[in-house]
Amino acid sequence: MNNKIVRYFEDVVSGMSVEFGRYLMSEEEIVAFARAYDPQPFHVSREAARNSVVGELIASGWHTCAVAMRMIVDHFYPAESALASPGVDEIRWLIPVRPGDELSVRLTVVDARESRSKPDRGILRIRTEVFNQRHETVLTFISTNFMRKRPTSM
Repeated sequence: MNNKIVRYFEDVVSGMSVEFGRYLMSEEEIVAFARAYDPQPFHVSREAARNSVVGELIASGWHTCAVAMRMIVDHFYPAESALASPGVDEIRWLIPVRPGDELSVRLTVVDARESRSKPDRGILRIRTEVFNQRHETVLTFISTNFMRKRPTSM
């Protein structure tokens, strides 16, 4: 958890790319998440997964998204400047995430523009890529995010 970063909209430019994070996906966490939120056979136990269409235990794609979001909050959006997001587009789960995989994130700012209706913030369009320890892309998505501008003293 690295929320010691200080970053505001003015610090982000189109084309900017940052890489961060190291998150180890444990079997226990994969199963616990799946039991709570996505109880398909290939997510809840090795035994059930062997008899499924997938054939092995893999993490829920939604779990992978949640882990990516945690890393993004810890390493890119500090609490001082993070605002709501109106949505995510084009989520793609490309390669299954397995127990023991170590995930990292790369964010690339596709577009950064000032809000026309709210002068205290900017609007970012960001491409997120999540990689495993072999640097294989396991997840991609594009998000729109609001980010606060640096406060001005009066």
